[in-house]
Amino acid sequence: MSNSAAGPLAGVRVVDLTAMVMGPYCTQIMADMGADVIKIESLEGDDTRYISVGPAPGMSGVFVNVNRGKRSVTADLKSDSGKRALRALIEDADVFIHSMRAKAIARLGFSYAEVAAINPTIVYTNCYGYGRRGPNRDLPAYDDTIQAACGVPAVQQQLTGEPSYVATILADKVAGLTALYATVMALFHRERTGEGQEVEIGMFEAVASFMLVEHANGAMFEPPLGPAVYPRTVAPNRRPYRTSDGYLAALIYNDKHWAAFIGAVRPAWATDRYATLENRARHIDTVYALLAETLAQRSTAEWLGLFRELEIPAASLSSPAALFDDSHLNAVGFFETVDTAQGPVRFPGVPAWFSRTPGRAAGPAPELGADTAEVLHELGLAVGNEGAAGKAEAKPAGSI
Repeated sequence: MSNSAAGPLAGVRVVDLTAMVMGPYCTQIMADMGADVIKIESLEGDDTRYISVGPAPGMSGVFVNVNRGKRSVTADLKSDSGKRALRALIEDADVFIHSMRAKAIARLGFSYAEVAAINPTIVYTNCYGYGRRGPNRDLPAYDDTIQAACGVPAVQQQLTGEPSYVATILADKVAGLTALYATVMALFHRERTGEGQEVEIGMFEAVASFMLVEHANGAMFEPPLGPAVYPRTVAPNRRPYRTSDGYLAALIYNDKHWAAFIGAVRPAWATDRYATLENRARHIDTVYALLAETLAQRSTAEWLGLFRELEIPAASLSSPAALFDDSHLNAVGFFETVDTAQGPVRFPGVPAWFSRTPGRAAGPAPELGADTAEVLHELGLAVGNEGAAGKAEAKPAGSI
């Protein structure tokens, strides 16, 4: 049975052949939203089981977080028994999602045409580095290479003088969210029409779309009216402001906020040149520099007090570790503690709120192959300790 009994996706069964982060992040959210996610792993397991610290071998923090609430089935998909079990799963599944290269999934016999022949109403989601219609379709892709290909280090260079990656796996997570909304949209279409379909997500295309939301800017027009960059985000002086005793983030941006700040602080440099958003946008780096001079004159607490009073967006600097003790996150019940075989795990919870079908952290992440026997029993298939192919000692007990 699924670890999630409620949520807007309750009753949806997902056959998940994804690994690393892009696909598992997508299906983790589906599990949190109530779906029964059956994770098909190789006999060695998803690589993310081993890439960071964890309470037990094969249970790294990254793996545990993006695979919570799923069921793990280990299978040798090159074997007849592995293929037979996967086909049986597909018969009653709503979603089939994978992150293999197109040629690899086709060699195994699970291309869209072959899966749709088993279950015509299935939503079949491909998670690729690059979409199949382009010349880069066979290139391997990871977060760093996709950040580079989409211009992330280039815009960082305009801020710091050196190209750098964003200090989070931006490409994996953006692509995972894109796969999520695309899959759910296809499920919505099926709900209306009964039609299944194939969905394709290229990590490169997803992050290019994400980057070009603002950075397309003047380059969108024909003829171009400016470069493909949003000036405010690459202004060298756009950074947390140093105060007299620390740092502060603040965005004194629209005309209402600007007028309130100028009226309260009355800096000597406040002139009509900066009175409108349009003018400030033209001179944005100068504006940031002038604000930096002014904010250095008072403490962080003084500025935060004034900005709260003026309703100007501002925040003190925090860290990922500090989020676990954040008063707002704890007040809204963001973190959820789940008991696992390795001890309690405090999961970052579901960021969306539903009045009727709330999601939740779906449960513990599975140990490798832990649910193989249970899932095969549900399918009416037998499982042996040796599996169908390969050396028995290389297989988890109950693998197929």
